[in-house]
Amino acid sequence: MTDAALPIAKPKIARIQKRADFLACAKGPYCARGAVLIQARRRDDTPLIRAGFTATKRIGGAVERNRAKRRLREAARAILPDLAHPGFDYVFIARGGVTTREWPRLLDDVKSALLRLAADRDRPDMTGQAPP
Repeated sequence: MTDAALPIAKPKIARIQKRADFLACAKGPYCARGAVLIQARRRDDTPLIRAGFTATKRIGGAVERNRAKRRLREAARAILPDLAHPGFDYVFIARGGVTTREWPRLLDDVKSALLRLAADRDRPDMTGQAPP
């Protein structure tokens, strides 16, 4: 078997569940695209990617918020393994229209926000240090 035939291991994605982790991620850089806002924070050097999902009451009632988070979870499941960086936390925040947005457009929103955050990942504020 050649090296080209070996499958590439995708990084493991875990869920953010503690409020302190959500608040820490809120202090990092963010990018809003269409129906989603994504916050990112460099955590450490472990090869683990963590993702959290939230929707405020501005989105609607409990049914609408749950639907919004389900759509964001599925979009993250499809996009994060390819574009996320190990050792980072990502928080996906639903914005208005996330439940009615066409699926390909929602995927494009998530992808473009992650690409923008990846371009900024080497900035000092991503490491938790003060800018010079």
